[in-house]
Amino acid sequence: MEIPISDLATRLDEALGAARAGEDVVLTEGGLPVAKIGPVESASLLARLAEEGVIAVPASERAVPRLPQAEAAKDALSSLLGRLRR
Repeated sequence: MEIPISDLATRLDEALGAARAGEDVVLTEGGLPVAKIGPVESASLLARLAEEGVIAVPASERAVPRLPQAEAAKDALSSLLGRLRR
């Protein structure tokens, strides 16, 4: 796909959609190619690995939430170790 640089502002969504789909978008000025927008290889690699089941995408920002009991136990252990070091 080719897009004149003068049209890029109005066609940016179209250009990014094409790049997401794996297509290279050539930006032209006066009919001559000057730049290229294309897909990021690492993003497609991660998506492919997730589809193949090689990696798992976390369900949320932190897959395993910290439990209040675990925090309390950690604090108790730190306190005990501090007293033993005295």
